[in-house]
Parts: sequence; C-alpha cells; structure tokens
Amino acid sequence: MKLFNQDLPRGTSSMSYAGLLERLEILRSTLRWASRLDRPDIEKLLRQANAVRDEVMQLSHTERFVQAVGSQAAPAQTPEPMPEPTPTERRLALLARSFVFEGTFGDNPRLLDALEIAEKAAPTDLPVLVDGESGTGKELMAKVIHANGARADKAYISVNCGAIPESLIESELFGHKRGAFTGAATDRKGKFESAHKGTIFLDEIGELPLQGQVKLLRVLQSHEIQRVGSDETIAVDARIVAATNKNLRKLIELGQFREDLFYRLSVIHVTLPPLRERKDEIPLLLAYYGDEAAEALKRRPVAMTPALRAFLLDYAYPGNIRELRNLMYRLACLAGETADIAHLPEDIRPVAPVRAQAASTTPPASLAEAKRAASDEAERACLERGLKDVGGTVAELARRWDMNRSHLQILLKKHGLHSKDFRRH
Repeated sequence: MKLFNQDLPRGTSSMSYAGLLERLEILRSTLRWASRLDRPDIEKLLRQANAVRDEVMQLSHTERFVQAVGSQAAPAQTPEPMPEPTPTERRLALLARSFVFEGTFGDNPRLLDALEIAEKAAPTDLPVLVDGESGTGKELMAKVIHANGARADKAYISVNCGAIPESLIESELFGHKRGAFTGAATDRKGKFESAHKGTIFLDEIGELPLQGQVKLLRVLQSHEIQRVGSDETIAVDARIVAATNKNLRKLIELGQFREDLFYRLSVIHVTLPPLRERKDEIPLLLAYYGDEAAEALKRRPVAMTPALRAFLLDYAYPGNIRELRNLMYRLACLAGETADIAHLPEDIRPVAPVRAQAASTTPPASLAEAKRAASDEAERACLERGLKDVGGTVAELARRWDMNRSHLQILLKKHGLHSKDFRRH
C-alpha cells in the first residue's frame, strides 16, 4: 500500500481511498496511545489531519476510488444488468413481502404484472380501474387491493352498477331521507356512507347511466354526498375501485360514458388477461375448485378421466374463471367417483363420432378417431345389453353396475337410448 506523498504538488495526488483510511487509522493510533503530547507534536498531527482532509475533499470532487501512485487507472466498467426474475421468483417475492393474494394464484407473467401494480396501489387512496373480460376475477382483484391496503380492517362494500334500476341509483349509492319518495318509510344510508373509511367496489361501471355518472363524479371531486330528499352534505372517505368488461374509451366516443369520469377513475389502471392466455393456471384452478365443490357438496373430490382432463386443459373458456368454476361444480354434482366427457354441458361437449362408424364406407381420419369410434360403439353395445337384461329399469342397471344413476342417464342420452324401448311387455 502506497501512502500519501507530501512532496506531490497540490491536485496531483493519486492516493487510493484505502490509503486515506490507513492514514486516518495511524493518526487515531497516535492519539490513542500517546501519554503526553507537546505543542510541536500537536501541530504536526494537525498538519497531517488537514492534509488528509484536503485529500478527501479532492477525491469527493473527482473520483472516489483511484489507483495508487504510479499505477494505471482501471477503465470504468459498466455493471452487468441484473437478470430478469422468473415468474416463480416474482410470486415468492410477493409472498416474502406479506402480500395477501385473496385466492389469486398462478405464475402467469401478465397476472403477476397486475398483482404488482395492485401491491403498489393498495397502500394509497388513489382510485383504481380494473378491466378485463367477464369472469376474469375483477372483483377478486378489488379484494386484493382492499386486503393489502391500510383500510383492510374497514368495510368492503360491493355495488353492481348494472343491476340497479335507473330511478333508484341515487338512493342506492347515496341513501335517502324518510318521505323522499313513495316507499321511503325510514332514513337509509347509501353504499358510500356504508363504505366510509373503507373501500367501495363499483362493478360494471360501464353500465351506469349518464345521470348516475354525473352524481358519482361530484362525489369524487368533493368527497361529499347528499341523501335523496335532504339538503345536508355528508363527508365520505371511501377508497374507490371500479371494474368493467367494456371498452370505456369506445363508450366515450359513442357519448355513453363521461370522459372526465373515466380519467378520475383510472388513475391506476389494471387489466386482467383472459384465462385462454393464462393456461398455466388451469391445472391449479381445476384442483382448487374441485376441492371447493367437493366441500360445498359434502363429498369426496371427483376424479376425471384422461379424456375429460385433456379437454378441460385445452378448452378456451369463453366465460373465463367463472365458467371453469361452474364446470367443476357441475362435474362434482352429476358424476359419481369419476367424471367423463358425458358430464359436460352438451353445447361444449366434443362432437361424438357418428354411430356405426365401423360400418361406414368412409375410413377414420386417424388412429385416435378410430379408437374413439370403436370405444363408443362398445359402450353403446354394453348399454343396450344391460338394458335388455334388466328390462329397461335404469335404477336396477345402475345398482348392478355399482354406478351413479344420473351418470348412467347421461350415457344413455349420449347414445340416444331410451329405457322404455327395452321394457318387457
């Protein structure tokens, strides 16, 4: 280590930062162990301390770390960019920050983008607009924002703007005084008063009529409401989260939504991707809602045949998460221990092969199609033989085969078989 050279002219020193620290440590040691200091010694230490101070000041204006005297200055190196975290790392980071997911799960990057925006917005009181197709979990996202904010222990009030008759919107949102209109027998608090200090979720905000939009805009501007039939203003402090499955900008162009209200609501804008773009989540959702349905119906989770599972993993889900949830409840209700394609609603069920495919003059297009056709023919033949054996009594056949009667009825319907055709006369 080369130390500070007193003979160097001012401004030409190239002592390293480590060298400065060493000089300071020498000075500290001298002061610590000296039993007695005369005036010349004190003056010498002061000169040395001033020299070190001047060197520090020089380094602070040029370059903090330099090479020692006689060495070449190292070229400045651009720090390597940090690698992008993986989706799993991003989710684990949210967990480490005690983020409340409220039932949202999966490692889809677009969903994680939305959750990270929600995490930053939650501690504030800024309005949030959540958009996305129907069934993508917009209300769940509103609950995520509420649960991760400072108002988590306060009220969470949900309002479906599309379900309120136009004549009752003002009363529903802001309340009314007794006698304000026919049927107003008592004073009533509106949704905004109920959400005071908490969060109000305005679902389907695009369905709110223009008159209601004007009233809502006034609340956003003044943070005050008036009950219908009253001149008294009431201060309200409610965090607003709105949601829509419509394109509000197009509605603005059509004159059906106020532009000023749009900008008031969309200070923070979150878009939820449809389930068809989050297929990595489907296995998790199937397991989650399968368990939920089993618990609700007080039975064991239903198993799925490979064909049904393959269909559910590849299905487009135009109704998104809501449709998947409903399908799992349907399967849990209609199937016994194992659910199959036949338990799906007819309008989404894969087209069954034409009967008597084996006898058709047109050969199957693939080996898989041939196997499906043969399987269906065998299934139909087995059902026909079983119905003949029991004289068309479906309950008896279900008992003999130890299967759920409703499942058996679904199979009969699939093959166009009627039990009455097999009854003995």
